[in-house]
Amino acid sequence: MKPLQFNLLLFLFLSAMCSYGQEETDEYLEFNDRNNVVHGVYVGIHMGLGEVENERAYLGGLKIAYVANQQFEVGFAANFLYSEQDIFNNTLSRYEDLIAVYGGLHLEPILFSKKRINLSFPLLLGAGAVGYVDAKYRHDDNFEEELTEDDFDEVFVAEPGINALFNISRYLQLEAGVKYRFSSKIELPPTRISRINGFSAGIGIKVGIFNMGRNRYKKNVQ
Repeated sequence: MKPLQFNLLLFLFLSAMCSYGQEETDEYLEFNDRNNVVHGVYVGIHMGLGEVENERAYLGGLKIAYVANQQFEVGFAANFLYSEQDIFNNTLSRYEDLIAVYGGLHLEPILFSKKRINLSFPLLLGAGAVGYVDAKYRHDDNFEEELTEDDFDEVFVAEPGINALFNISRYLQLEAGVKYRFSSKIELPPTRISRINGFSAGIGIKVGIFNMGRNRYKKNVQ
């Protein structure tokens, strides 16, 4: 074969290979991975109003949770409760209010998770402590009281509820709902209150990443 013909064939062969490689690189098939499990994590704070023994109670709390596929949360929640009871303690000759701190496992199945507004059913299962403080505490920011272990009693709590979740963005979510608190019996003088059962309603904010999965991927067409 003459050199000129050989060089021409070689040039055509290399051109074809380059063209094939270019087509293989530039052509993609896009597909959606929304059916795959996506993961999320967040930190949330909430506050609310409620009641204990028909008296007003103020609540606040913190949550840290993992979110599976935007459909189920599992994590840890901690709550603080302050109730204006004005119970007279004969021993100390003063009026007292109720305080409680409790926390534990947080579970929350979520319905309509792909919509802008979701419906969820949070549940807290945990334990904590209940005690009394001088009623002056709520009127005087500088008031200090020394508390010991004898001033508190342990309590076990189950707190189911129902929430409306508002998806503001991939990183921000608002919630509003109602809960009912069931507690074990407490024995703490003065003994007018035996349980801290009661309704509460509140609002909260969650900050995190609720969908860490990418929406679309690209794959070479073979």
